[in-house]
Amino acid sequence: MFNYGDDLYTEAEGDSDTLANLGPLRPMAGVWEGSGKDEHPAAGGIEHNDFFERYELQPIDRQTNGPQLFYGLRYHTHVVKPGEVEMFHDQVGYWLWEPAARAVTFTLAIPRGQVLLASGPAEADASHFELVAQVGSEVHGILSNPFLNRAFRTVRYSIEVTMNADGTWSYEEEGHLQIPGVEGVVRHVDRNTLRQVAPPTPNPMARLTSS
Repeated sequence: MFNYGDDLYTEAEGDSDTLANLGPLRPMAGVWEGSGKDEHPAAGGIEHNDFFERYELQPIDRQTNGPQLFYGLRYHTHVVKPGEVEMFHDQVGYWLWEPAARAVTFTLAIPRGQVLLASGPAEADASHFELVAQVGSEVHGILSNPFLNRAFRTVRYSIEVTMNADGTWSYEEEGHLQIPGVEGVVRHVDRNTLRQVAPPTPNPMARLTSS
């Protein structure tokens, strides 16, 4: 954890233009689409699915916890199977860049009753980084509803992000699950490469100062 000193109350000063201060997250801002692959546990073993994903990431105004400063993107990703309307996966949260700590933090919430907070180191110009959450951690942890915690307990989550030379970005995320009657952990893996279909909308403070 970065040492911000003894003054816990004085708020950090920051820039109103979030897009200019997102560090390694800057290439991800905007609206993206792509076709990906999913591997998850099923009654007969591992099930494989193709999916189509629309991933929207929009800049928010800077956030402070006293001296701690974040620039971030609010995101919503919506996933369907090819040719279907019913949601296959839906997820909301934030991607946050902490310049002083040179760290990326990621929050995840899904409507099956699960949330997590993952984090990892990154330089401002990084084109690749990995974030991790562990069950039981008080800072970068995983919480699930009672049924998921018993039947499909996620004990570890990681996501690797890569910015590609052609302007796309890719991710591979992996959950380690403990399932009753199954020895060891079972991997749940999703991967996709996303292409931008719309630019980001500047955050409210940036729009105000530029008008």
